[in-house]
Amino acid sequence: MILGADPVENHRVLQKILSGTPGELDIPAGSHPLSDGLRVPAGWTIRGTADTWLTVVERTGHPVLHVLGSDVSISDLGLRPAPSDPGEHGGDRGTGLTVGEYLYAEAPEWISGVRVSRVRVDHGVLRTANAVGLMGAVRDVVLEDVTVTGGYTGLAVHWGAVGDDVSTLVGPTYHPHDLVVSGLRVADAIEGFYLSSVHDVRVTGALLTGVEMGFRLLPGDNTDRFVKYPDIGARIEIADVDVRWSGPLYAVRIAGWGRSEIDGAVTVLNYRDTVIRDCRLRGRGTGGSWSPILIEQAPGVTLEDITVSS
Repeated sequence: MILGADPVENHRVLQKILSGTPGELDIPAGSHPLSDGLRVPAGWTIRGTADTWLTVVERTGHPVLHVLGSDVSISDLGLRPAPSDPGEHGGDRGTGLTVGEYLYAEAPEWISGVRVSRVRVDHGVLRTANAVGLMGAVRDVVLEDVTVTGGYTGLAVHWGAVGDDVSTLVGPTYHPHDLVVSGLRVADAIEGFYLSSVHDVRVTGALLTGVEMGFRLLPGDNTDRFVKYPDIGARIEIADVDVRWSGPLYAVRIAGWGRSEIDGAVTVLNYRDTVIRDCRLRGRGTGGSWSPILIEQAPGVTLEDITVSS
């Protein structure tokens, strides 16, 4: 495959391939400009090299790679999103890589069997968009050795729902699960990662440096009000995480309560079999009221071997 300096032509060539019969796509070394992000349907294997970069140059707000189908493998790629400011509820936009979506017009099919290895996302000085998003109807996903520079949240794992926006959700909601994340590296971002209204998730061996917040465990704005089944909030493990932080609030936030943007109702998620262990929090808050660990109505979460130092 030959990619040149024309971002429109590069996008046309790659999207045409990805819109055809699923197979393997090998992207050569080099920095390849794109006029827009690429949609990745089911069944594709996309590989680069240690020197392969895809750079979106137009401010469309789309992810560089948007995985919209199951059984996808992505490895050895560098991704540079165009500058964007998707706002508080645009966590799946402006990213290097998004699997799934936040809001759906109708009930979606679950995306499963996605494998991501040795992917690099570079936001540069941008601090307004996330780097990697796992959103909505997503399950059975493995992320290994993902490296993030800059951006807002390095890895955002968030529930999704049917509805036009967060104030008019009609449900049902979809909660990412059966996720394994290992070797995550995030530097110079606002936040390392967060998990919002998930279950059966394991995050291990993360290094989060130069961040304002290390990580958050959250129940979601509506916790489980649209989908009532006992798994949400269960069997979550965060282990062996090194946080080096300096910010106004906290290194780690663990919350069980959420306030709906539909009607302001407050609900509390009951965590079960959830543990945060073997974590090292190094740094000091910069605001008037700060804490290394902030816990809010989350009695079902166990903390083990957490060390704090300045």
